[in-house]
Amino acid sequence: MPDKLLYIVRHGQTDLNKQGIVQGRGIDSDLNNEGRKQAGQFFNAYKHIPFDKIYVSTLKRTQQSVQPFIDLGISFEKLSGLDELAWGIMEGKPSSPDTKATFLQLMRDWTGGRLDAKIENGESPNEVKERQLKALDIILSHPEEKTVLICMHGRALRLLLCLLTGKPLSKMEMFPHQNLILYKISYDSQQFKIVDFNSDVHLKHF
Repeated sequence: MPDKLLYIVRHGQTDLNKQGIVQGRGIDSDLNNEGRKQAGQFFNAYKHIPFDKIYVSTLKRTQQSVQPFIDLGISFEKLSGLDELAWGIMEGKPSSPDTKATFLQLMRDWTGGRLDAKIENGESPNEVKERQLKALDIILSHPEEKTVLICMHGRALRLLLCLLTGKPLSKMEMFPHQNLILYKISYDSQQFKIVDFNSDVHLKHF
């Protein structure tokens, strides 16, 4: 048996997700009807798992995505280290040629290893890494929590998966995601291993 099993999911759909608008850390949006449906599908698929603890970000869309599990009485905790990367002045802006060009340049910077690059008033991958390491320390400091559910955000999830698998943050694009997909991770003797990669089975069959 591994020391821990981490079930890491991205939050369900919001209206801004549907519109292709960046939310980031600075926009505290609610799930829309599709997002609530996805949350229900995930719950139906995994309600048999005996989670010892739930960790969510400080943004309500993550708690809303796993609320059915919380309603079972499972203890949960909010960690700011799980918040989405702050996209600064890009947050909430409609997609335009300018915003697309800015985003593409940032992706080139990040995948090229320039991990201190960031949008004005936003965060860099290196800055997100620092707070994620603190969150990870908290999660791993409870050996009694064997099976853990974590709900977080898309870009932050890519960065966390790099941390867990020992890959440089510049490889973040290796980890695809959509709303309420699952990455299942086993942790054993200081090593993390991906058991389920970008799984969406629960969104198709439940």
